[in-house]
Amino acid sequence: MESKYSILKTYGRLPISFEKGEGVWLFDKEGNKYLDALAGVAVNTLGHAHPHFTSGLKDQLDQFIHLSNYVNIGEQEKLAQRLASMTGMSAVFFSNSGCEANEAAIKFARLFANSKKVSDPQIIVMENSFHGRTMATLSATGSRKVQAGFEPLLKGFIRVPFDDLDSIKKIADQNKNVVAILVEPIQGEGGIRLPKNLSSYLNDLRKICDQNEWLLMLDEVQTGVGRTGRLYAFQYSDIKPDVLTSAKGLGSGVPIGATLVNEKIESIIKPGQHGSTFGGNPLACRAGNLTLDVLEQENLYLNATIQGSKIAHAVREQTKSLDFVIDVRHQGLMIGIELGYDCLELMTLALKYNLLISVTSGNVIRIVPPLVINDDESEFLVSNLTLMLKDYLKENKA
Repeated sequence: MESKYSILKTYGRLPISFEKGEGVWLFDKEGNKYLDALAGVAVNTLGHAHPHFTSGLKDQLDQFIHLSNYVNIGEQEKLAQRLASMTGMSAVFFSNSGCEANEAAIKFARLFANSKKVSDPQIIVMENSFHGRTMATLSATGSRKVQAGFEPLLKGFIRVPFDDLDSIKKIADQNKNVVAILVEPIQGEGGIRLPKNLSSYLNDLRKICDQNEWLLMLDEVQTGVGRTGRLYAFQYSDIKPDVLTSAKGLGSGVPIGATLVNEKIESIIKPGQHGSTFGGNPLACRAGNLTLDVLEQENLYLNATIQGSKIAHAVREQTKSLDFVIDVRHQGLMIGIELGYDCLELMTLALKYNLLISVTSGNVIRIVPPLVINDDESEFLVSNLTLMLKDYLKENKA
């Protein structure tokens, strides 16, 4: 008999559950294994049950899990110092998720506006962007599907097309209340959309912000922590942002968010202006430090670059005959395969081919496997994915 109490139906669940994971593989109750090309939506940087990661977490559990932010937390200080050193930023605020990290960024932009005596601050955001599901981040997001039903939205956002500098320059000439740009270097939920030239785009955004005394705030919740082949995607350019947000892969499955800021922002924030009960607790920060350990020790940045290029190239080659495959784009192990029509049903169909994938923006297959994926596993992924697409074409034609 089904209980009247259940999980709120905010998700469309796949018809499967798993018993355990190992590396890039997930195993169901019958022992069947599936290649996890979703990685908890770009979260499981180190895959499943990585020995260095799990042993470190067990060690932390034997010490303590949580301490309040009224005391100094060694793992938090260590992680903050590492992130600041690796990015050139000045200070870090820790939270529990990507939307909280972005929420903090928006609040910091408001605080910056207040310091400049701007009473009606505006933040430039992009069409098709995704920044989270809190009210502020929902309002900043460029998806009507995500926003629908939650109006009235928070004011203070001006939307422009992604990778369109001219639109931003026009706003700079017309609106003196703009204080910041919030942008994903690569749009994740928006369909793995890359600028025509990532480095030039970020360099030009930095130049515009400097000319107008705006903040450049980069949402690297999905692109961060080695996913694109660099610790953060902005490191493909010559710039540094004023605010950088991170989450997802930072804790390899343990919830953590981080908002990194430069000296400009650090100098205007005072105790009591922002906070988090759980943010930066010892377990989450130990997970972050362990993730960075393995990224460096196993050079997963290089592996993401190599395997991402290998997978994208192979998919392009093996789907040449499929006219409904419009584009294959990638940066590191952030891969999008755009189809000519909506294909949400492929998430369920993929299970028959022993794959776990996702579909974003309606018609883009998103491939974001753990960064530990090897050559054989990449070949398995490409082979089964292309077989699925070819069989899917046959079924549709029939």
